[in-house]
Amino acid sequence: MSELPVILLLSGSLRAASSNNALLRTAEVVAPERVRTVRYDGMASLPHFNPDDDNDPLPTPVAELRAAIAGATAVLVCAPEYAGTLPGAFKNLLDWTIGGTETSDKPVAWVNVAAPGRGEGAEATLRSVLAYTGTRIVESACVRIPVAPGMISDGVIADPAVRQQLRDVLARLVESPQSASNPAHA
Repeated sequence: MSELPVILLLSGSLRAASSNNALLRTAEVVAPERVRTVRYDGMASLPHFNPDDDNDPLPTPVAELRAAIAGATAVLVCAPEYAGTLPGAFKNLLDWTIGGTETSDKPVAWVNVAAPGRGEGAEATLRSVLAYTGTRIVESACVRIPVAPGMISDGVIADPAVRQQLRDVLARLVESPQSASNPAHA
């Protein structure tokens, strides 16, 4: 039996009660049976990016981040917008991925949970930075699923329509050509 494809879930928010984190916790619950999700929770422990430190041996949190990316078939990002762009802590995480090869041609997508008319700056920055990291953006899996605070209960989203949209995103991401050709490791 072959291993299930793994989707690494990356949140751009350090706030535990954020709608971004709620969406990714929900992704863990609704993932299709043929997919395994792994949520990365180490963003707060990453050191400030310094190119002088981007060599072996890497700082332990950076090595763990890169190993999580390397072990994933694909990556799903959910990041808020802060001051018209990505939050600094998440940009720092992305900066640590540029020096490695783990993201090279890795299928990646994002879900924007902001209300309509918001979050475009974060999306634009994310698209730009992901181009530098060498990922392969799966456009059909990049969607907007607005999440209002009242939709979150016990840390997850219960709305059946949102859950189905999220399940569809995960399926499209893992069914992208690179992911489908090598489900155990992209």
